[in-house]
Amino acid sequence: MDKQETIEKLKNIIKPYVQNQGAFDNITENTDFINDLKINSANLVDVILDIEEEFNLIIDNESMEKMLDLKAAMAIIETKLAEK
Repeated sequence: MDKQETIEKLKNIIKPYVQNQGAFDNITENTDFINDLKINSANLVDVILDIEEEFNLIIDNESMEKMLDLKAAMAIIETKLAEK
């Protein structure tokens, strides 16, 4: 799976939880899920659960705490997929 495919899958996962549509429309790797997209912490857990389901992975608590922006999420997904 290439980087663009991963980004598209992530965008589809986070879209229902986004409270700031303008930031979502201009999303970059550095877009912060909480500060930029206004996803609350409870919904961020839902995002992570959806990521686990979509990519068929298990994300540990340490990785969850780091998953605050698109770049971090992509790095964690890439690492977890490589471990399989």
